[in-house]
Amino acid sequence: MKILILCTGNSCRSQMAHGILQAFDDTLHVRSAGTDPAPRVHPNALRAMDELGLDIRHHQPVHVEEYLPEEWDFVITVCGGANESCPVFTGKVKQRLHIGFEDPALAQGSDEEIMKFFRSIRDEILRDFFTFYQKNLRK
Repeated sequence: MKILILCTGNSCRSQMAHGILQAFDDTLHVRSAGTDPAPRVHPNALRAMDELGLDIRHHQPVHVEEYLPEEWDFVITVCGGANESCPVFTGKVKQRLHIGFEDPALAQGSDEEIMKFFRSIRDEILRDFFTFYQKNLRK
């Protein structure tokens, strides 16, 4: 089963979803990408995932064009609010889904308030991708 998770910067939400979904089942072929990839995975996303015991330090933001030639079982967009437009994947896809989340990279406040927001988004991703996994991928 091949799953591509998309957002704009590929530095927070899609990376956390990628790591979480892969942790559910290591036989899945999971990748993430963005239409305007950041230079690196957001440090607070790394920290939030570390708190779950999931290391995504080896992940790197990737441009979606890298995956266009491949065929995918699922392409899932994770962009959030009305101010954001979701990337469109023009490659071969069996099923397209949207599971949206607010962008934790836009959080403001103290370091603790920002980290609290990253954790809340991570936990939403964990909940919603577990539901997706149970409904669509569980053997």
